[in-house]
Amino acid sequence: MRDQHLLYGVARPLRFRYSPAHWSEQRVRREILQPLRNNIGARAVTPKFDINGGWDTHRFEMANGDIALFARNDGEAYWMGNTETPSALWRTDKFGWGEVPYHVSRWAQRELLETLYEEDPWLEAYPHLSWFFLPVFMSKDGRESTRAFFREHAAGFPDAGRRDAMGFFEEFFTTGTLDEYRHVMAGKLGTSDHVDRVRMSASMGEFIAAKILVDADYDVVPEIEVTTGHSLDYRAKDGSTNVLVEVTRPQPPGNRAASGPVAAVRDTAETKTSGQLAEHGGGAVLFVDCSSFRDDSWNAVRGEQPDVRHRPAVVYRARPDGHVEGYRKGSVPLELGDALEFLD
Repeated sequence: MRDQHLLYGVARPLRFRYSPAHWSEQRVRREILQPLRNNIGARAVTPKFDINGGWDTHRFEMANGDIALFARNDGEAYWMGNTETPSALWRTDKFGWGEVPYHVSRWAQRELLETLYEEDPWLEAYPHLSWFFLPVFMSKDGRESTRAFFREHAAGFPDAGRRDAMGFFEEFFTTGTLDEYRHVMAGKLGTSDHVDRVRMSASMGEFIAAKILVDADYDVVPEIEVTTGHSLDYRAKDGSTNVLVEVTRPQPPGNRAASGPVAAVRDTAETKTSGQLAEHGGGAVLFVDCSSFRDDSWNAVRGEQPDVRHRPAVVYRARPDGHVEGYRKGSVPLELGDALEFLD
């Protein structure tokens, strides 16, 4: 799957803007607070947390619910906000969470997490998931839709409660497997202003695939560029294995024109194998994630075990209780028995 926030043209997850300049208290008021106050009713409030490390901090809250953070020392400053950017910072470079000083990143995360929990207290029970998706949970356009996807749609699991679905993903994010790649991977959920359940569920399919690989004791690295100019979803590695994995997620039959669940699996896999994997020239394992299928649809697939026109392939469905079952086509060069119950 491709980077969803680029594919769909939506805004990126939160990042820092960097200003290599001196910012006095007076300059902050003149060039940041005053323009925001005039445009969207900003007010300066006392930050909730200390930063330490020789930085001065500011927090701005807008009448429309937006917030912004600003940290400065004698010769540089960092801005982060899910609101309009003051013109004084328009031409500044952007940096990810891991690319800024630790004190700044840690302070911003504490400020934003506290606000997130105030607005959606139920997320506090899932600290690792909240931290991982913080750049989209607090983004300008996507903060309502991304939280609603987990809150109201059980992260794409059908016939499942929010608590079970959240527990499934919290267990995975606790491992820290994808922490290094948080900006790219969290961004796959998207930052659009509406809930696109199909697209968001497809994005979560990549995390399910990663969980299966990790549960099978593989190290995973996402977004692997190959010689065709494409990127495949994962490289799975252990002491003797180095395998590329591409993930696709068929839409449930009720959401598409195909005549049934078996056709849904075949058609979706055909789109993937006749395009990206065909250009890659073979060698990758195709993961076909049917976790969006309800019991009756999955039972039809598991009974027929249709071919997916690519080998090797694994077709499976995960449930939020952690049980994953599926079948193989071809010789799969991965030992997945500890993570997936094979039907064949």
